[in-house]
Amino acid sequence: MDVSPIIEAQDLGFAYEENSPVLRELSFSMNAGERVGLVGANGSGKSTFLRLLVGLLKTSTGTLNLFGAPRFSEESFVEVRKRAGLVFQNPDDQLFCPTVLDDVAFGPLNLGENAESARRIALETLGQVGLHGFEERITHKLSGGEKQLVALASVLAMKPEVLLLDEPVAGLDAKANLRVRSALEQLPQSMIIISHDETLIETLSTRRVFLRDGRIEN
Repeated sequence: MDVSPIIEAQDLGFAYEENSPVLRELSFSMNAGERVGLVGANGSGKSTFLRLLVGLLKTSTGTLNLFGAPRFSEESFVEVRKRAGLVFQNPDDQLFCPTVLDDVAFGPLNLGENAESARRIALETLGQVGLHGFEERITHKLSGGEKQLVALASVLAMKPEVLLLDEPVAGLDAKANLRVRSALEQLPQSMIIISHDETLIETLSTRRVFLRDGRIEN
C-alpha cells in the first residue's frame, strides 16, 4: 500500500515584493485521508500557500511534489487542478455564471463532460450540499452562505481528491456557518482548512499546523 504524501513542500519561498518574503523555507507534507487545519495570523501567508499548491502563484525557491510528481511548469499543474479543488474565501471570486446550475456545471464541462452529463453531475452535487431546488436561482442574488455552498459545489462537481478551503465560513451568520460546516463534515475528501473559526477547525481537522514567520510549525 502506497503511503507516500499526496502533498509535499520543501523549503518553499515566495514574495510579492522583492526583499519582503511572505513564505521562507516552508516545509509541509500531508497524506491521503488527512484533514489539516492551517492556522496563523492575518497576513501570515496561508492563502498564498494554497495558491502555490494549485499553481496560481509560482514559488521563488524550494520544491513542490504533488500527487507523486514534481510540479514546476504551468503544464504540470493542469493535473493538480483536476485533483485539488481550491475554494476561495470570497465566493464572488469563484462564481461568474448567470445561474447556480451553470456555475456548478461549468467545471465538469471544462473537464470534457457533455452537457447532459455535466447537468447530472451538477444536480447531484447541489443535492450533496443541501441546495436541491436552487438550480435556476440567480447566483449573485443569493445570500453569503448560499453563495459559499454554491462555490463549494462548483469545486466538488469536478470530483477532487483534496479540498483546499480558504476561510469557508468567514463572515457568515450562525445559521449559514452551521450549514456550510455540516456540508463539509459529510465529505470524504482530504482537506487543508484555513479558518479563524475554532469550532470549524476542531470539527473538521485531524491535525493542525501553525504558519508563523513564513514557516509551518507542527
